[in-house]
Amino acid sequence: MLKDFTPRLYQETILATASQKNTLVVLPTGMGKTGIALLLAIQRMKNYPNSKIVFLAPTKPLAEQHRQTFEKNLEIDSSELNVFTGFVKPEKRAELWQKSRIIFSTPQGLENDIISEKINLEDVSLVIFDEAHRATGDYSYNFIARQYLKKAKYPRILALTASPGSENEKIEEICRNLGIEDVEVRTKDDADVKPHVQKVEFLWEGVDLPDEFLKARKYLNDCFNSKLKEINKLGLISNLRNVSKKELLMLQASIHARLAKGEKDFDMMRCLSVAAEAIKVQHALELLETQGIDSLVSYLEGIFSQASVSKTKAVQNLAKDENFKSALVIAQKLAEEKVEHPKLSRLREIVSDEIGKNHKLLVFNNYRENASRIVDELKKIVNANPILFVGQAKKNGSGLSQKEQKEIIEKFRSGEYNIMVATSIGEEGLDIPKVDSVIFYEPIPSAIRQIQRRGRTGRSDKGKVVILYAKNTRDEAYKWSAHHKEKRMNSILKSLKTNLVLKNNQKECLKDFIENDFKITADYREKGNAVIKELMDSGVKIDLKHLETADYVISERIGVEYKTQKDFVDSIIDGRLLSQLRSIKENFEKPLIVVEGSGDLFSQRNVHANAIRGMIATIIVSYSVPLVFTRDNKETAALLVSIAKRESGVSKDFSLHLKKPLNIKEQQEYLVSSFPSVGPSLAKVLLDKFGNVKNIVNASEEELRKIEGVGEKIAKSIKEVAEKEYNNSLKEYLMG
Repeated sequence: MLKDFTPRLYQETILATASQKNTLVVLPTGMGKTGIALLLAIQRMKNYPNSKIVFLAPTKPLAEQHRQTFEKNLEIDSSELNVFTGFVKPEKRAELWQKSRIIFSTPQGLENDIISEKINLEDVSLVIFDEAHRATGDYSYNFIARQYLKKAKYPRILALTASPGSENEKIEEICRNLGIEDVEVRTKDDADVKPHVQKVEFLWEGVDLPDEFLKARKYLNDCFNSKLKEINKLGLISNLRNVSKKELLMLQASIHARLAKGEKDFDMMRCLSVAAEAIKVQHALELLETQGIDSLVSYLEGIFSQASVSKTKAVQNLAKDENFKSALVIAQKLAEEKVEHPKLSRLREIVSDEIGKNHKLLVFNNYRENASRIVDELKKIVNANPILFVGQAKKNGSGLSQKEQKEIIEKFRSGEYNIMVATSIGEEGLDIPKVDSVIFYEPIPSAIRQIQRRGRTGRSDKGKVVILYAKNTRDEAYKWSAHHKEKRMNSILKSLKTNLVLKNNQKECLKDFIENDFKITADYREKGNAVIKELMDSGVKIDLKHLETADYVISERIGVEYKTQKDFVDSIIDGRLLSQLRSIKENFEKPLIVVEGSGDLFSQRNVHANAIRGMIATIIVSYSVPLVFTRDNKETAALLVSIAKRESGVSKDFSLHLKKPLNIKEQQEYLVSSFPSVGPSLAKVLLDKFGNVKNIVNASEEELRKIEGVGEKIAKSIKEVAEKEYNNSLKEYLMG
């Protein structure tokens, strides 16, 4: 099946492992990870002729790129290679699944198809996870891997990455999440890889900030230090120097945790606000040091504009701060005088020199707005034809669709553009055509991102990487941070095969608790919810439907309205909750509300605690609906399973009416309340409306539904009990 492809020795040796075990392959960018996937796919299709292959990638352009590679190097009908994304309708994906041999998909779309049972993983003989370092936390790769290993008749997993991370714990987490049994690692210094590695020149270009920048920076630093001193006075931190944004975010998180436990006082609330101010000043400092005056002015002016309309204390306090205002005045003056960041002038010099050599360039910048300014500046260079390459549109700005991204890459490939200025979208996976030089406008503290950025060059020929940095700024700190992380990662990779402990991949779940095959109906809008994934991992069958009432239906009697803490409070504010309560009460004999979250319910929104308590009382007392609080999706799933288990074992012979009625009125209420889902309160309403039991029994479904509290299900149940022929199975048996 293979064509126009000659495997390298290290690809074949890695294949030998991957064919026997679920394998994580760590290989430098451009060294042919996709080639290994190609070889293993061929082997699996030969061993299992009627099986399918699934190739997962984080983005649609990357999935499409892999499809093109397979089409180029495989003797296979192109109609059997199909790309699945969220843009393809589920029904169409289900149809394509049946006639496809190899499916290239983004993980989110495939995850939804697994949940809704549009596809069957049973006959998939290989799943390939590209950019496998993403398989942490709740990323979709993890759920897909668990379901695949559980359902496939002959499972095999291949995970691919150039940079799994600089922490051993993270690499172990990736392996656990993807069911990895062995690891194959190659670095550019390994004997079998080295002959294929192109030489890449690596240059650090440092610049000095001008005095005008340093003046603005002093005011921002003074502003920042004043915020730290204020926090220190509140007794929550003691070190006034070298406090990073990360530490400030951790401080905020710790305060939120204390608030959630009920510790509420003015000092903590004030500390939260001051920390928010400090974080904003940190961001201003980062823009000044690493990006330039225009970016800084735009940000500072935005804060002052917000202060005039926003009630947020952090914004208002910054707008009043003398140091902050002074920094804005200086920055505005520098912008008027067209004083630019020295990195920009150095960038123009480097680009001009490279363009003179007829080279193609890829310039990385962290900020979309500044990347756009860089494009404008580079257009002034003779023979330079730059283009901006960014992600998809955001709420507050413009962006590029995936179709537009693909068109730009093709035009860059053809030479219509010779410079691509990209944000982080250009870092991962995309087959950006031959690049002679990669230029970082600023260092980044992430080893993974640094490796991926520079991996855009030196693929088929020698290349160059230039990293610009401002001396004595956070640029320099980021430079060393990435350096040490990469060094640590390389050390881990060298010892990975011998030292990595591949622990039991079986995830702790409810599976052992489940004795029967339960089936829970869920509203299809809940398909992305972690509760559904937890239920499926536990062996519960999920039936996705459009539910008018309730999010989960356990049985005909039990409907569950599920809410996170935030949604619970939001639904009180916008009035949804009362209508949902009425609806679930009308349609289910045993309605239930589950509120999930481990935070402080009373601090979710700016709502008085008594309003929330009042609604809780209304739910429990006025509507007689149980309200249950769970900490997380695991606990919610466990609760639903417990209810389902209990419901499946309910005896059909027990009586709901234990109290013996005393008079005619009570007997009438007793009799009517015994109808399905009616109960004492609704029985009184029905008797008041129809006058007696006979009229209720003789009423039509339409007449019954006119009564408040009687929905379609209750009306139908009353008519069924009243009109259906009595079936005495014992009598039939005796009469033979």
